[in-house]
Amino acid sequence: MSEFLFSVEPVKVEKINTLYRRINSPIPAPGTKEILESLKQTESKSMHGQLPIVWDKAKNFSVYDIAGNKWIDFTSTIFVANIGHSNKKLISNLKDVIDRPILSCYAYSNSYRRRYLEELKKFSNNRFDKAFLLSAGTEATEAVFKLMRMYGQTKQKRRLGVIALEGNWHGRTLGAQMLSGNKKQKEWIGNLDKDIHHIPFPYPWDVSEENANDFFKSSISRLVNDGIDFKKDICGVFLETFQGWGALFYPVNYVKAVEKFCNENDILFGFDEMQSGFSRTGKNFGFEHYDANPDLIACGKGMGGGLPLSGVLGKKEIMDLPEIGNMSSTHSANPLVCVAGLSVLEEINSQQLTVEANRKGIILHNKLNAIKEKFSRNISWVLGKGMIAGVLFKKESGEPDLLSPSIIAEKCMQKGLLLVHTGRESIKIGPPLTISDDALIEGIEVFEEAIGEVLG
Repeated sequence: MSEFLFSVEPVKVEKINTLYRRINSPIPAPGTKEILESLKQTESKSMHGQLPIVWDKAKNFSVYDIAGNKWIDFTSTIFVANIGHSNKKLISNLKDVIDRPILSCYAYSNSYRRRYLEELKKFSNNRFDKAFLLSAGTEATEAVFKLMRMYGQTKQKRRLGVIALEGNWHGRTLGAQMLSGNKKQKEWIGNLDKDIHHIPFPYPWDVSEENANDFFKSSISRLVNDGIDFKKDICGVFLETFQGWGALFYPVNYVKAVEKFCNENDILFGFDEMQSGFSRTGKNFGFEHYDANPDLIACGKGMGGGLPLSGVLGKKEIMDLPEIGNMSSTHSANPLVCVAGLSVLEEINSQQLTVEANRKGIILHNKLNAIKEKFSRNISWVLGKGMIAGVLFKKESGEPDLLSPSIIAEKCMQKGLLLVHTGRESIKIGPPLTISDDALIEGIEVFEEAIGEVLG
């Protein structure tokens, strides 16, 4: 991520008042600077760096700040609010639980847990037998990592190797960080696990459907050269369903080659579904785009509709490897988050959000590709599926443009549109799946306008 810092000084901007946007003060709004400066004194620096807005409330696809300014939200608070911010059904169901009252019961059973796990299994089209619920996505990644290695032990593998991909990102805890491909973010670890192996990601500018199979074979041949015997030394392969920073999906043939490799060598196949799960890509889960049959998936973000809920779904023989008490969590499967998870599934089903994400995704990507054609000197790729998109910017020399996306994101903020600021050559777009067509189109038009003002 670049070191671009957004100014917290209020700037006088054009006033805006449409059905979906309202800017009636300088931006950032008066009072924002004081709150953010106070947080600098009391909070870890790592929590900062996003667009300088102090959220006051959020409803459906709208975000409001402390001055009553209103934005179209293209972030879903980073792909969490799939069913919309402050979903009414979700809030009503949460109130029922609080009024019961019951909030937490550790590993003791509760009826909400039973209902949620049954519905979660159905939502996966019964591809998976069991689930293990947690609080954060990185915990789910750690659980997948543990299960893969426990599986390797049962198969009496010589080493407990796991293959991940360069450039993929899986979380901030120790195992998740080692599985991730960002070398700089792993410097603090010191001694990296020598049985975690990274192979190149098949970026679309390098790899096509036609050569994807050969690319994968070439990538893993490097491990053979290092003395790795796949049957004896590898117990898992873990893929981020799409590479997060740019919504980069794999060629289908690449994933098919990975799955075949896993089947031939008795290796577990897993997906990190944090950003792609729960209808975001126009499928219930993103891996369905590859017609794949993973053994395990790790989920989070949109799973809880705004509450801290994550989980691992997998086959019975894998999920039951840990003995009683060997894999649990203080807040795992508490009544409140189980009701949140149930509410997400109910809303996805009742509003047909998987279908809607696919339909609206066509609108989104068609319009973004038209913008790409208009600004072909500055935009190299529009990537993604359904209601997730990555727009990649370039300099006229063809090199990645690391600065313009931050300036464009700030310009859009001043115009009443929130985008995902990645800190690199991309801007990501992922509105709540409940956004109206008109608001989606208006937001895209604001994005185009801002690009024109910044890049000419």
